[in-house]
Amino acid sequence: MAAKRIFGLLAVFILFVSACDNSESADESGDAEALEGTITVSAAASLTDAMNDIAKIFTEKHPEVQVDYNFGGSGALQQQIIQGAPADIFFSASEEHFRTVVDEGRIDNKNAIEFLANELVLVTPEENDTVSSFADLNEAEQIAVGTPESVPAGAYSVETFESLGMLEALEDKLVYTEDVRAVLTYVETGNVDAGLVYRTDAKTSDEVEIADTAPSDAHDPIVYPIGLINDSKNPETAQEFYEFIQSEEALEVFKNYGFVIQ
Repeated sequence: MAAKRIFGLLAVFILFVSACDNSESADESGDAEALEGTITVSAAASLTDAMNDIAKIFTEKHPEVQVDYNFGGSGALQQQIIQGAPADIFFSASEEHFRTVVDEGRIDNKNAIEFLANELVLVTPEENDTVSSFADLNEAEQIAVGTPESVPAGAYSVETFESLGMLEALEDKLVYTEDVRAVLTYVETGNVDAGLVYRTDAKTSDEVEIADTAPSDAHDPIVYPIGLINDSKNPETAQEFYEFIQSEEALEVFKNYGFVIQ
């Protein structure tokens, strides 16, 4: 009789433990599947490759989520957000453009952070014989840079030329583009003799060479603030992705593309 009672108690205990395990598994599964819907991230063009990789990792963890990107010049993205274009997260390559969105009340300081940095480099087509440093730019016929008013890399480029005392001599040679990736394309195709892009952009191409690096004190610091848009249509998922972008897993992706973690 005692033996039967012991076996009965063991059976009840095993069923209890099994039920707890199943409950925990269900909770974990529920957490993983709780996020759903689409979020839109307006991000600087220089973040394209890294952010695509990060979205892939995130959506593998949360298969019911779709991450849509709107890549472009930070100034153009800033204008779109202020005018009411759909966005859940703004990831800028310019403190100035990001601050404008904050000042307009679209992002709260408590929901913003700055944790990436970059470098500005002079790139040339492969096997270029004309330009090997900033000092050689007088020999170039055309130089591609982003439009300074809307493309942070373009603004940093003009600041660099001014600091080096070259702007006046180079002004007629400058070809302006809609974003930094367009500069890279111009150089890759040989449509210009040189261009100024971020180091991370140069690292994505096998068709350009880094001829020189702009002195860090020749332009404003190149930083990347990110923030949550206040009237997000999918705030829970946006918050989760915002936090994931700052995770160790995502930071490794940024490092692999050459970004500096602050």
